[in-house]
Amino acid sequence: MEEDKHQVETEEAMASYLITFLSILLFASFHLSFSITDGLVANGNFELGPKPSDMKGTVVIGGARSIPEWEISGFVEYIKSGQKQGDMLLVVPEGAFAVRLGNEASIKQTIQVIKGMYYSITFVAARTCAQEERLNISVPPHSGVLPMQTLYSSNGFNAHAWAWKAQSSLAQIVIHNPGVEEDPACGPLIDSVAIKALYPPRPTNKNILKNGGFEEGPYVFPNTSWGVLIPPNIEDDHSPLPGWMVESLKAVKYIDSAHFSVPQGRRAVELVAGKESAIAQVARTTPGTTYVLSFAVGDASNSCEGSMIVEAFAGKDTIKVPYESKGKGGFKRAALKFEAVSPRTRIMFLSTFYTMRSDDYSSLCGPVIDDVKLLSARKP
Repeated sequence: MEEDKHQVETEEAMASYLITFLSILLFASFHLSFSITDGLVANGNFELGPKPSDMKGTVVIGGARSIPEWEISGFVEYIKSGQKQGDMLLVVPEGAFAVRLGNEASIKQTIQVIKGMYYSITFVAARTCAQEERLNISVPPHSGVLPMQTLYSSNGFNAHAWAWKAQSSLAQIVIHNPGVEEDPACGPLIDSVAIKALYPPRPTNKNILKNGGFEEGPYVFPNTSWGVLIPPNIEDDHSPLPGWMVESLKAVKYIDSAHFSVPQGRRAVELVAGKESAIAQVARTTPGTTYVLSFAVGDASNSCEGSMIVEAFAGKDTIKVPYESKGKGGFKRAALKFEAVSPRTRIMFLSTFYTMRSDDYSSLCGPVIDDVKLLSARKP
């Protein structure tokens, strides 16, 4: 009897231990998966705000932890949509609330990531009354400065992407306004901060180029129609558009099929700033071998009308592809045949002209490129 009782106790203890162990494992797995889920970071849309006692008008005065999930410093305002500043109406990009960063103000949040992986941050920003706004985006030790002056959407909001490689299991995202405006309340509005894990694509037997369809890229907010700006590589060591470099002074726009006309798949790139808006990739080639670079050129169905030309380069060879846009969608295909002269060939695309949207005449737009393929001419 005593042995049976001891055996039962032992079995109960083992069962209890197993349940506890599985619970811990399940919790750890859930916590880890939650921490790296693509989408908004905790309170990424700032809908959870400071307590009334932590506010003086619009200014947050309650200390570094006044805004839930965020650490703030400097002159930070909590803005409600429709609020007025003099004669100017402040419109929040998404939801009902956003933050505004004054001179030398910052917001930051620490998130759990996987060491060695690549990530991109996407956030929405809008200029208010300052003329030369910039934002410093960093995940130490990486950082970059993104200019806010150029408008690429008719409502004044731009979604920006920036990428980094995780150096540890924790990443501190910092958005900082280095501005020196006379009025500290003239900084940019920040809203909808999200992250996305990036998976570096590889060449295949169907395409020597990586990510030729642009399907791998930064997080695109499902309820916005602005696209996402990919910064030039002088501002970002790790491109949010894996496989490609933005080798220009201005950004290119990453667009989705839910809100734009896309030639193939769910994603494409709009060349929005003329010759200042170029993307490039270096491909491995065999000298003396003939290759075919094929791609689609179209418009995003965003009222970008007129005569457009996409210039494609493969090493020293080039082709100019004209496209007459009615701003209502559509595309054509083009190809450039060339002979490789070195083991590495630089593939590049840019738009010849600057184009403005016909519905507001202030927002830059341009031709769309997609479905970019590079194959040896011997292959079908």
